[in-house]
Amino acid sequence: MNKVIRVMKTHRSIRNFTEKQVDEEVITIILNAARQASTSNFIQAYSIIRVNDPASRKKIATLAGNQTWVVECPLFFVFCADLKRSELACKMQNRQMLTGYTEQFIIATVDVALVAQNTMLAAESLGLGGVFIGGIRNDPVQLCEILDIPEQVYPVFGLCLGYPSDVPEVKPRLPLEVIVKEEKYSFDDLASIKAYDQTCNKYYRERSDASREDNWTKQIARMTVEPMRPHMKDFIRSKGFDLQ
Repeated sequence: MNKVIRVMKTHRSIRNFTEKQVDEEVITIILNAARQASTSNFIQAYSIIRVNDPASRKKIATLAGNQTWVVECPLFFVFCADLKRSELACKMQNRQMLTGYTEQFIIATVDVALVAQNTMLAAESLGLGGVFIGGIRNDPVQLCEILDIPEQVYPVFGLCLGYPSDVPEVKPRLPLEVIVKEEKYSFDDLASIKAYDQTCNKYYRERSDASREDNWTKQIARMTVEPMRPHMKDFIRSKGFDLQ
């Protein structure tokens, strides 16, 4: 197994970090690798905000649900879907950019997700670990005020990075027969998902930190029966993504 595959297969979320700081040279290597991610139509519709200010980090940690690792991690980034540069490019060519189309929103959201995954993978290949922070969307309006995020840009998630102080077990993923379909979509996954529930239950019971009785379908049922951040629709529209 080559190193890239090994790093990808051993990914786990890291929330506890040593006090060792990440050299600027290493940060530059990570971000240079990240920006080579695939991008729709060469738009590169993303921006990455590095947040160092302790006061800003504390506010972000609080609005994200009191996630203390946002404050404690050596590196914290906020990944934004960004069409502001596209608007500038059009102005430079004496053109008026059409805004508010759903496809633009999808392009920018996918672009930033790809560059963020590249960032995580590059960091892990150099011995760092991290965790994505979707909780920044709990209060995106306040986050935009903290980070001066303008229209045509919206924050998608954060990323904590640093050198791990502990390495938790790898969480099992859905089996290939569930997620990979041959030729056409099919949905005969009940037996495989029941088996996966047992695998996840074993993982949660036996893991070294915060063991519990749980499985995948229980988690999904808990998460999807209540509204999830219903404010996001109006927020997205307020940033110029009208989803026409």
